[in-house]
Amino acid sequence: MTDIHAAFARGKAFIPFLTCGDPDLETTAAAVKEAAANGAALIELGIPFSDPTAEGPVIQGANLRALRGGVTTDKIFAMVRGLRGEVDIPLVFMTYANVVFSYGARRFLETCREVGISGLILPDVPFEEREDFLPLCRQYGVALISMVAPTSRERIAAIAREAEGFLYIVSSLGVTGVRSQITTDLGSIMAVVRQHTDIPCAIGFGISTPEQAGEMAALSDGVIVGSAIVRLLEQYGKDAPAHIGAYTAQMSAAARQG
Repeated sequence: MTDIHAAFARGKAFIPFLTCGDPDLETTAAAVKEAAANGAALIELGIPFSDPTAEGPVIQGANLRALRGGVTTDKIFAMVRGLRGEVDIPLVFMTYANVVFSYGARRFLETCREVGISGLILPDVPFEEREDFLPLCRQYGVALISMVAPTSRERIAAIAREAEGFLYIVSSLGVTGVRSQITTDLGSIMAVVRQHTDIPCAIGFGISTPEQAGEMAALSDGVIVGSAIVRLLEQYGKDAPAHIGAYTAQMSAAARQG
């Protein structure tokens, strides 16, 4: 059992997403600690990119603020290295292929292993092109986490069969962002996934309320929330970690009841 699998073994998982460096890396580190202390099973850390195509305006704004603040991949690795003495839940990176290529894929994944990153999500890399990264990910013990979208259709079975770490189920068409309603037929997507894998599955994109968290957790093994948390960072700045801790406690409780 990998540590990612262990994160789901304790019940329905709540997975917060944070953009590293918004408003600064000290605040990111404090927010990670608060989320971990308040029930997060696993945390996604976004490495900022200048053209984050999968992101809506909230996370795009966070990317730009972080980059303007001078965040770099090396500084993010240093932050994670510092966190590892206090945070023992799995951490995964979510970023874009160009970030990994420009750093050097081997050096990036070797450093991921060194600092204790368990997985990597690359939303701009189609399933058919994952071989560009998969051998190095496996060499360094970093799960290359796949995404299934409502448009995946006939590819869902193939993606599910090859999934590593956990499978990220995209709840809605379009980019990330809070949604008042999630209308995708996720039940039918999950039914296909379950026919082909028993790997943990977490639903993300558009989830923000405890009610939505409970509904999505009832269908899956976990719930991912990004924009609602990034919005707290935008609203409260350096004071956001305490608010993120309270929000995590509320959402993780709702997910466990799902």
